[in-house]
Amino acid sequence: MSVPAKLHEPNLARRHRIGQAFEWLCCGSTWFGIVVLGVLLLSVGWKAVTWPTEKAKPENSPATAEVRQTSAPLSQKFLTSYDSRKPREAGILAALWGSLWLIVLVALFSVPIGVGSAVYLEEYSNEGRLKRLIQVNLSNLAGVPSIVYGILGMTAFVKMFGLFHKEEGKSLVINLLFTTVDVPLPFDRTLISGALTLTLLVLPTVIVASQEALRAVPSSIRTASYALGATQWQTIRHQVVPAALPGIMTGVILALSRAMGEAAPLMLIGALTYVAYTPGEITNISDIFKNPQGLLDAPFDKFTALPLQIYNWINHPRAEYAHLAAAGIVVLLSILLLMNTAAILIRHRFQKQTRW
Repeated sequence: MSVPAKLHEPNLARRHRIGQAFEWLCCGSTWFGIVVLGVLLLSVGWKAVTWPTEKAKPENSPATAEVRQTSAPLSQKFLTSYDSRKPREAGILAALWGSLWLIVLVALFSVPIGVGSAVYLEEYSNEGRLKRLIQVNLSNLAGVPSIVYGILGMTAFVKMFGLFHKEEGKSLVINLLFTTVDVPLPFDRTLISGALTLTLLVLPTVIVASQEALRAVPSSIRTASYALGATQWQTIRHQVVPAALPGIMTGVILALSRAMGEAAPLMLIGALTYVAYTPGEITNISDIFKNPQGLLDAPFDKFTALPLQIYNWINHPRAEYAHLAAAGIVVLLSILLLMNTAAILIRHRFQKQTRW
């Protein structure tokens, strides 16, 4: 004879209370993080649009007139001016173009190598001890502190393991169709050294993200392609990679966002903090067409970047520079937000087109 189930369990009410308490704890933690982040962003935003309060001065003094005529730290002048020893005249143009150059070069280096490595590991290589060793090392390298990559960049790119002596002034002259490019050896503290260092930093992330995207493609797509007579290369090119493209592009953009916010590797390789010029003397898009030689010389120029410029301003003793740093933070966050938004939109658009 079976025993009827109890309609009331003594511990049921207590378990419900514990579950509800846990739910409230999670909700409170979420809102606490949102409020703290919102307060910090509002504080930074307010500093970015106001100058510090100054002591009262005579109404007709030149200093008072200068303060009245000065715009907020975050303005069009701020985006189109170089850094200056006068805080109310300083801008972020050199750092902005330095960061844009870094991102472009890092993308040129990391995307072909990272995606190509992921395709080989997922589509061509056989399962074995070597592949497992590579996978473990990739996972470990993705978590290595950025300062370690800065040390590696200083040794491999800035000094090139001591193979060349800077005092000899050696350079590699590359003859193109209509011009020549002088490549310094070693690369020294130039834009190309920073880009290669950041490439090492984001490459494991790009490879792992691309592998996950390729792994998510159903095997039935590959099987159907082979059944129709396609080769492995044709299957990868026309079926697998297009299907994995949303995940690949999302991983690449997020990796580039991380590279753009890094300061430690660039500080270690000796990127400048006070620069009154842009790489290749290019200050707008039209200069690329007016001065193509500058486009070729830019990777071998000295440079600065947004995180370094912000760090330099924050450490300055004058109060005005803290407001300039806040304006720089707003610019950097805006660019990172645009990049992350682009990653979301690209993923959403391609996912709507993919049917499997």
